Amino acid sequence: MRQRVTITALLQLMRIDKPIGTLLLLWPTLWALWIAAGGVPDTKLLLIFVFGTFLMRSAGCIVNDLADRHWDGSVERTRTRPLVTGEVTVTQARILFLLLCLAAFGLVLLTNTLTIVLSVGGLLLASTYPFMKRFTYWPQVVLGAAFSWAIPMAFAAQQGELPSALWLLYLGNLLWTMVFDTQYAMVDRDDDLRAGIKSTAILFGDADRAVLGAMQLLCLLALFLAGQRFGLGGIYYLSLVAVALLFGYHQYLIRSRDRDACFRAFRHNNWVGLVIFMGIALHYAFNGH
Repeated sequence: MRQRVTITALLQLMRIDKPIGTLLLLWPTLWALWIAAGGVPDTKLLLIFVFGTFLMRSAGCIVNDLADRHWDGSVERTRTRPLVTGEVTVTQARILFLLLCLAAFGLVLLTNTLTIVLSVGGLLLASTYPFMKRFTYWPQVVLGAAFSWAIPMAFAAQQGELPSALWLLYLGNLLWTMVFDTQYAMVDRDDDLRAGIKSTAILFGDADRAVLGAMQLLCLLALFLAGQRFGLGGIYYLSLVAVALLFGYHQYLIRSRDRDACFRAFRHNNWVGLVIFMGIALHYAFNGH
């Protein structure tokens, strides 16, 4: 019985029961793969990046919980995490983190040299983010950089090079990540203030909605310019219109800064990633390479 409980707790540590983070990391990966491949990504690379996304998101959750284990008990949303309750030990968590990283690196070794080199930067970003909230009010920037790192990796794996236009896609995704992770941080703002944890939600204060609105507009601009550079057509731009409407809905949800509503806004960002992917995929489906 104890063994089953431990395995269940380890799976919870990996957030198997909460796939939203994996999806938010997967969508920009798929955007990049589809664009880099002109609509028909290499099957092997597609599988590598899908499984790699799952592994690295799980590893990132573990290092986050290791970094926050002394604070999570005082935050309403995180007080039942396995490292807080003692269902998983620190040693078990560290071993699982290393195993997941090794598995992800094993997948990367099936690509090319440029992708392998870039993967080191991705690991550093993912491992650094959880500690940033102790030193800066901008940890969401680091998370955005980490969540966007699969974009250059996908181009490197599919094309063997890094076209300059990918950085517009990177910037758009970084801004979007900052938006949804700030919404996520708004859920914990009161608890984080008491615990001394820093975030953009705390930094922005009463201006949070206005700042998020500005970042949403900049995100749309970056994605629009990326579409121009990559020659994407009308279907893609219609998807950006739909994203603008989704952003407006998220602004409505967070209008009173209610915890549950902010969390719903965060989770609803899954539709943003899906809509953009559909715009890209349908463009290539109807227009070819």
